[in-house]
Amino acid sequence: MRFSKKIIAALIRLTRTWNLLILVFAQYFTARFLLKADIFSDWRLLLLCVSSSLIAAGGYVINDYYDVKIDLVNNPNRVVVGKSVPRRYAILLHGLLSVSGIALASFVSWWIVAINIFSVSLLWFYSNLLKRLPFVGNFAVALLTGLSIAVLNVLYGVFNPMVMVYAVFAFFMTLVREIIKDMEDLKGDNTYGCKTIPIVWGIRRTKNLLYLIIAVFGIAVLLINHLYVKLPVIYFAMLLFVPLAWLVVQLVKADTKKDYSWLSSFCKVIMLLGILSMAIV
Repeated sequence: MRFSKKIIAALIRLTRTWNLLILVFAQYFTARFLLKADIFSDWRLLLLCVSSSLIAAGGYVINDYYDVKIDLVNNPNRVVVGKSVPRRYAILLHGLLSVSGIALASFVSWWIVAINIFSVSLLWFYSNLLKRLPFVGNFAVALLTGLSIAVLNVLYGVFNPMVMVYAVFAFFMTLVREIIKDMEDLKGDNTYGCKTIPIVWGIRRTKNLLYLIIAVFGIAVLLINHLYVKLPVIYFAMLLFVPLAWLVVQLVKADTKKDYSWLSSFCKVIMLLGILSMAIV
């Protein structure tokens, strides 16, 4: 019994179950509040959420598979692959999760099958190569996060501008968070030859890039709103720009691994607030 609990706990850490629940939460909120779908009887939405979660879980597994040495430097207490889960089982689990996610999507839409195949491929390239390159890996993860929201338009065969607003929100917030995580993990990444933005540019120039990304993010949201949605700006001021301003203030002062870890977690809070705001706007 104790062994089984240990394995279950390891799998929960390995597949980032909390992040998967946030993904499902975001997709259901998008369908319910932005697309006005009947989420309780829509089996296609259920299959989409499950398949997305399986793809994401597989991505976390393959990422940890390739990053064992780096994680032993950055977060030794969180390492699962090679300890609780043997490496050969991790790669098998990645394949099982990814193939299952693609197979489930075939019951929903062939367009979503294509999106899932693209996602699995990009996650593999990210884990194996892209995350060690400046900006490219950050962009890949952000793109997939935004796609997890935009895919709801594909599911229902519509173009809802509000869905795209939240997809842009998810993209930019993930991009910011991924770069902050690179700042947090600078030591381990540098030890094993990664060329992330903080390593190539240094912390100060990386912060300047983040300020620019956040400014472009705010302008993009306001522009999409002006062209398509026409919501009062007060919504964005209270639900988005105030938390972003706080993030910038804390980013200016941050200079330790603990500071960057806190900022990374705060980005998750902003994303969760963004999801909840769907019920209001």
